[in-house]
Amino acid sequence: MRKYWIDNLRWVTVLLVLLYHVIYLYNNKGVFGGVGGFGDGPQYQDVVMYVLYPWFMPLLFLLAGISARYALTRHSIGAWFKSRTRKLLVPSTIGLFVIHWIVGYFNTHIEGTDMLAAVPQPIKYIVWAFNGTGPLWFIQLLWVLSLVLLVVKKLDAKDKLWNWCRKIGITWIILFGILFWLAHQTLIMTPTIVSADTKIILAGMYNLYKPFFYIVPFLLGYFVFSHDEVQKKVQKVWIPLMGCAVVAGSVLIITTFGENNTTPQYLRSPLNNIYGWLMCLAMMGWFKACFDRTGHFAKYMTRTSFGLYIVHYLFIASLGYIMKYYTELPPVVIYLILAVAVFTLSPLTYEILHRIPIIKWCVFGEK
Repeated sequence: MRKYWIDNLRWVTVLLVLLYHVIYLYNNKGVFGGVGGFGDGPQYQDVVMYVLYPWFMPLLFLLAGISARYALTRHSIGAWFKSRTRKLLVPSTIGLFVIHWIVGYFNTHIEGTDMLAAVPQPIKYIVWAFNGTGPLWFIQLLWVLSLVLLVVKKLDAKDKLWNWCRKIGITWIILFGILFWLAHQTLIMTPTIVSADTKIILAGMYNLYKPFFYIVPFLLGYFVFSHDEVQKKVQKVWIPLMGCAVVAGSVLIITTFGENNTTPQYLRSPLNNIYGWLMCLAMMGWFKACFDRTGHFAKYMTRTSFGLYIVHYLFIASLGYIMKYYTELPPVVIYLILAVAVFTLSPLTYEILHRIPIIKWCVFGEK
């Protein structure tokens, strides 16, 4: 029987990713990848980043782990991994050269200046493609974790660990937040050689992908939260979990607003991890309790949310950049235009591209 609450939670989280990127692009907190804020004063709209960042991507990896378990009960390991490769690796490699080089183009034009002005055009295209990864880091890492899962599946071939996790109670489920915190301790605080640009870039890339952090929610999803019994335990206490998460998140935001909330120092703090983990649990429990059903719109979003995730940053990077540096529009108008564009043009673009045979394979990994 299909778990509609998982489908619904996934596409709702993807929509939150779209909203996050609208706000993130213009943040003035020093978060890497944006185009800068509107002055040095407080931008209270940036609170959206503080609310979402500690939990929405870990939640997507957790749901991916649950889905991987379900898929492996219906398909052979070989067929499953072949499907994962087409769905994840193809769009995040070949797709870069087909469409996401556009994102790379704007990423290399900082404050209206072409960083690659002296570079030959063919080399520019290659650089644009690799700089166009953007949010596709998520599916790149998810493919790597799927590869890791093949090894894990071999080690637990008889499902002994998986069956043992069925018995875990709510106290231990909450205490798994310690793993959440420990995993964040693997982030690189400072590059080994601060003066070497290569070291800084590699450290930044590692802290973006955070492989030893995201493998924790992914494997917890596979081993623990794929059990109906565990899901029901979280469902029963979703209201107190949500209440505790709101309190922890409020304290975190009030005491840290203005800081760069993506730095290793911020992410490694106990309060950030308490809030992040409680929100993951609360959101799962809430959707299991209240949204385990579907309808026409939910079915459409379930089918298209992956495609929306793939294409949405094209409009964030391009339209967001152009409005910032080539218009005199008030900030509130810029935010509104970008939000409307992302939430309307993304599904329109998906509907067009996924009807073109070769393009849909390259960009979305569709057969």
